[in-house]
Amino acid sequence: MLFHKRGYALDLNWLRDFECLARTLNFTRASDECNITQSAFSRRIKALESWVGLPLVNRATYPVQLTEAGKQFLPVAQAAISQLSESRQSLRDADRGDSRFIRFSVLHTIAVNFLATRIEELQKQIPDLRTRVLSDSLSTCCDLLVEGAVDILLCYYHHTVSPMIDETAFERKDLLKDRLIPVAAAQPVRTLGWDLSRQDGPPIPYLSYDRSSFLGMVVENTVDRKPQNTETIYVDSLVETIKRRLMTGSGFAWMPETSISAELDQGLLVPIGDDAWCATLTISAFSNPASLDQIAHQLWQRL
Repeated sequence: MLFHKRGYALDLNWLRDFECLARTLNFTRASDECNITQSAFSRRIKALESWVGLPLVNRATYPVQLTEAGKQFLPVAQAAISQLSESRQSLRDADRGDSRFIRFSVLHTIAVNFLATRIEELQKQIPDLRTRVLSDSLSTCCDLLVEGAVDILLCYYHHTVSPMIDETAFERKDLLKDRLIPVAAAQPVRTLGWDLSRQDGPPIPYLSYDRSSFLGMVVENTVDRKPQNTETIYVDSLVETIKRRLMTGSGFAWMPETSISAELDQGLLVPIGDDAWCATLTISAFSNPASLDQIAHQLWQRL
């Protein structure tokens, strides 16, 4: 967030979205480039228009066109994006030295359930290793890598929702296979008979990911398309928040196996569907090894 006006907080992603829409003049193409759903993209453009206080896009034409206000605002948005990116890079460059921090951009659940433990292991192997982790949405994490603001990106990789990364410019390293598993607290599964294969009886309460989030898009494009007797009662973007609702027995959710391994082992959470209801993910890392210093290159080799 950058500025406040009339109760609205301006998000830098809105400016990036607007710049992309101004370039493509197509909501579908722009949302694909920004790696979010079209409905979420449209909401962000409308939020920017609310912040400005004027329509920026004429949606009545095909292709869409910028309004006069949009044409005037576009160079302002582009300048803001450029200036903030340059300032961030300058700060990053100033931090270089013997004790420079190696920066990661990473999806929140990977930071919590994979990267923290892996960094602790690597620091035993590389004593001078200093790291800084920035957790955000997939699109922002990708932007940080492309703009040179971080050294390494960690994200989930799935054939239906791949990150917008030019693999001719960055090297990809697949680190770990993970699975999205439909699970619920053991007690309601036993007492209420929750099972995704059953189509009769009361619907199973569903704790869903926001469709604009990476996991939300994976679920929507794969397992969520199967016929199921469920009712969505809660929507969130964060795995850890949904996990808290799971543990109280509020409903079921698709969870990355790495985030619930302990609860599965203890029998606190149990699957409510077989392998046909699961999706396989890969935790992947992206970087440009040629741009890494000696310590960062050691980390990349051992990651």
